[in-house]
Amino acid sequence: MAIPAWYCRPAARRWTCPPVSGDPTAFHRGLDGYAPTPLVAVPHIAEQLGVGRAYVKDESTRLGLPAFKVLGASWAIHRALEESPGEVTTLVTATDGNHGHAVARTARLLGLNAEVFVPRGVEPVVVAAIGGEGADVTVLDAAYDDAVATAAHAAERTGGLLIQDTAWPGYERVPGWIVDGYTTLLDEIDAQLADAMLGGPDLVAVPVGVGSLAQAVVRHYRRGGRAPAVLSVEPTAAPCTIASLDAGEPVTVPTGTTSMAGLNCGTLSSLAWPVLRDGLDAAVTVTDDDTASAIEQLAAADIAAGPSGAASLAGTTSALAKPSRRDDLGVDDGSTVVVLSTEGPLAGRSGK
Repeated sequence: MAIPAWYCRPAARRWTCPPVSGDPTAFHRGLDGYAPTPLVAVPHIAEQLGVGRAYVKDESTRLGLPAFKVLGASWAIHRALEESPGEVTTLVTATDGNHGHAVARTARLLGLNAEVFVPRGVEPVVVAAIGGEGADVTVLDAAYDDAVATAAHAAERTGGLLIQDTAWPGYERVPGWIVDGYTTLLDEIDAQLADAMLGGPDLVAVPVGVGSLAQAVVRHYRRGGRAPAVLSVEPTAAPCTIASLDAGEPVTVPTGTTSMAGLNCGTLSSLAWPVLRDGLDAAVTVTDDDTASAIEQLAAADIAAGPSGAASLAGTTSALAKPSRRDDLGVDDGSTVVVLSTEGPLAGRSGK
């Protein structure tokens, strides 16, 4: 199957959806160590992109962890424990790094056990960071999707609580809460842009693995009112979003090797798919070389990013390099662009 490097559907900006239920932002504000992560103005990147203003949401230090994932994990665990008070002793998950680290950290803080399954190709330092939280870590000679299946079977067998950030038919409540938890990041951006006397972004770029963060971004900006373009970015080695959009239905793609370990997913979350299908403006794929260049650009602004986090800047650079794509996205030399840098360097390298 030939997979395009670009997909665009500007009509997506007219789609709307209801707001998130509950108040994850208030919950996160009550956690020890909470503080909004920086929204960094990067004039040199704005100039390179040919836009009026560019900002990077730097998630390299979120609640003591090197990625945004703890927002979703902590909120989902909170909601799940509310429904089963005193019944849960062990949290179970599969991960390529940051999600598992977030689940393990939350389990430790709550006095729970954590069982984490890791697919092949994850750096030892990442595995060690998860184990350092007291989690029982099993490294599998398997791809990510297979690790998810293993975690689900383990939770069913042992009675543990599965905390997975990808959904499938019959398993959607916890992934839904995880998506809701990412609302805090987006609420922060709204407040930070308001402080800068700006009404909101014209383009938001988000890296995509299983699609949960992209789902949260689309939902946040499709509640009615001013609607920016939303651009998803994924590796050429794992283009499940763009392949699905192009096919008009969910498509599982074989995954290759990429430095963007957290985005190396072959299947979209079943919850994310209908939201991305209807509300995502555009999708683009990037190479490891593209992401390496983006890491250097971010470093020039004193932003430390891992490959998965820097992918969003690489995708924005690619998308805005062609006049026709700029027109598709409604971006010009006066636009405000927000890029989500979702992780720090090596120790938090992956996003699943």
